[in-house]
Amino acid sequence: MPDSTIDLTELAPILNELTFQGRTALLPTLHAVQEQYGYIPAEAVAEIARILGISPQEVRETVEFYPMFYSEPVAKTVVHVCNNPVCANAGAEAVMKRLSQTLEVHRMAGEPVGTLTLEYAPCLGLCEHAPAMIIQGTSVARADSVSYEDLVSGKLRHPRSIVRNEIAILTANCGKNRVNWITLYQASGGYKALRKAVQMSPQAVIDEVKASGLLGRGGAAYPTGLKWESAAGEPGHPKYIVCNADEAEPGTFKDRVLLEDEPHLVLEGLIIAAYATGAEKGFIYVRGEYIFQYKAMLRAVDEARQANYLGEHILGTSFNFDVEVRRGAGTYVAGEETAQLESIEGKVAIPRTRPPFPTSKGLFGQPTIINNVETLANVPYIIRAGAAEYRKIGTPGSTGPKLFCLSGDVTMPGVYEVPFGVTFRHLLEDLAGGVRGGRKMKAALFGGAAGAFATPDQLDIPLTVEDLRANGLPLGSGVITVFDETRDLKDVCLRLGRFFAEESCGKCAACKTGTMRQYDILQRMIAGKMEPGDLEQLNDTAWTDPTESICGVGQMAATPILSAMKHWPEIFR
Repeated sequence: MPDSTIDLTELAPILNELTFQGRTALLPTLHAVQEQYGYIPAEAVAEIARILGISPQEVRETVEFYPMFYSEPVAKTVVHVCNNPVCANAGAEAVMKRLSQTLEVHRMAGEPVGTLTLEYAPCLGLCEHAPAMIIQGTSVARADSVSYEDLVSGKLRHPRSIVRNEIAILTANCGKNRVNWITLYQASGGYKALRKAVQMSPQAVIDEVKASGLLGRGGAAYPTGLKWESAAGEPGHPKYIVCNADEAEPGTFKDRVLLEDEPHLVLEGLIIAAYATGAEKGFIYVRGEYIFQYKAMLRAVDEARQANYLGEHILGTSFNFDVEVRRGAGTYVAGEETAQLESIEGKVAIPRTRPPFPTSKGLFGQPTIINNVETLANVPYIIRAGAAEYRKIGTPGSTGPKLFCLSGDVTMPGVYEVPFGVTFRHLLEDLAGGVRGGRKMKAALFGGAAGAFATPDQLDIPLTVEDLRANGLPLGSGVITVFDETRDLKDVCLRLGRFFAEESCGKCAACKTGTMRQYDILQRMIAGKMEPGDLEQLNDTAWTDPTESICGVGQMAATPILSAMKHWPEIFR
């Protein structure tokens, strides 16, 4: 039924402000409407559908798919409390219980409490600040010390980045409790790499990146130069480039730090990539929960445009390129590159079947490059210093610096920039101060929710793609979550199982039923009610066959559980 309290004339200025055309404007429009009303009213759905030329059913399906959109009124202030394993171990459940009880006390006293809604969130990308929450888009650190009065005051401040670097290339200007806006960025050598790049041929730029050995930092570790060369060689036009900043892997927060502290570094890398590949339009797709970072990128793009680093005839050349910043809406699968393309096009974020690959048929059916935030942040240094200098860092197989997200039971959690090749022991003990409280490490989860567990006898493994792979551990995006000897790994496994069961998009039946089956068994394990055949079913990974699940959610959801079963079979009894 239409919402009679909504005045459709209020929608006009909202929709007029959006410059996007057609269906691709759907997510920005929904964000704008929800910001105005607090939810997406039924009458607004009909009006959006009319203006964008799509059906109301398609708009409703999109609202229902993305967790951050509401089709019914909610409280004025929505509080999301993170309950991933790191935040749970830091007291997130106690935070939720305390705030819920306080809310109930106010309700019983007859006080107006309709201004506040409490919800769980699977991960907020604030693992170094655990337990964490987001209040109406504002990140909150150490939520165990936050009171109900703090929540309703509106005075909580965004926490500063925690960065510790053994080398300082990507993070030289991070962790200083400020955003490195364009004046500061240029003063520290910013955009010199772009000036150098546009004096080179596009192929020469690609060759330099290929020679550097730069591997993608988003998880797949595919050679960046080869990806660029593949898209550049495609005949289709226009070409697009996408910066994947939808960082939703539990335990990951490095991209958040780059976006909020050094946005122009990411942007410069994106512009150089566009020049090299012939892209005419770029998109930066920022995770929906990252509102501070989204706004930082919006301002950085505007600053770069005013300085003629974006737009027409960039730096007096024939190179034309511009960027739009898009905001996701809270679904893990949107981090998968083809699902992200669907989202930019104004659809639900469901992965595409490949081939064709994005480099030949990507955004709007055109050749498209998709690079992770950290990957692009490496590019300016490669062009400025040269591939030979870049290769002096790291190992022959894993070149350059690497950002690691270290959280959990460590003395000093945060983002660490180190050369590829340092050992896990060096990172944990020498740089991060070891396990918190002088306890011993029981396990470390490498690669996030889709990762695998390391044990104390693996502390001396070099942190490289090749060495981790040889030891059955994924590099992923650089996530390492440490659990001390007191932690209940059953609970960790349960939370990982729940994460995948909730985040499966449902396109692949094997993934949807498999993740639910896995979660059901883990629930019985926690309750001490394992049934005959449960262990065999947990070991049956047929549902993760890549031919049955087209993206990493289904393919990798069993990996951490199988890893735990290998190392600690006694807990699965």
